[in-house]
Amino acid sequence: MEIYEKLKNIVKEKKTTAVVILGLAGLVLIMISSFDTGKNTADNKDIKPVSEEITAESYCRETEKRLEDFLENIDGAGDVKVYLSVGTGEKYVYAVEKNSKSSENQKEEDIKYVIVGGGEKSALVETVRTPEITGAVIACTGCGSPVVQERIYKAVSSALGLPTSKIFVTQMK
Repeated sequence: MEIYEKLKNIVKEKKTTAVVILGLAGLVLIMISSFDTGKNTADNKDIKPVSEEITAESYCRETEKRLEDFLENIDGAGDVKVYLSVGTGEKYVYAVEKNSKSSENQKEEDIKYVIVGGGEKSALVETVRTPEITGAVIACTGCGSPVVQERIYKAVSSALGLPTSKIFVTQMK
């Protein structure tokens, strides 16, 4: 009975009543905000849905086009055609939880994937790595000159992060 009487006295105070009402209003607002309206906001327009995945083919073609446009601006290069080879498609890196236990003679590490989703459970994708470019063939009309050829080698090596041994530059007919 003592607790009941104390609660009754607390509720009678105006300050406590105001706090209780504000708390309930906050809970109602949280519940309302949890409903998904399904509308896209302006902030979400730049986010690509998961279904628009970049294929190795489309990534390769886009990179070839950008490299061609760039290399044509090199003095003496002329018309340029680029062919890139790709090692693998895109790679998914999944989020993991690591728990480590160690003692004097042993070290144990427990790794678990982070799972998300209610009905359909799936691993949480942390990053998606673009396909790796493994080689490049460049054909251009101005590659008869060793100076232009060297510029092309250096530009492609720098742009793609490839060693010059994986780049072939030749004269276009």
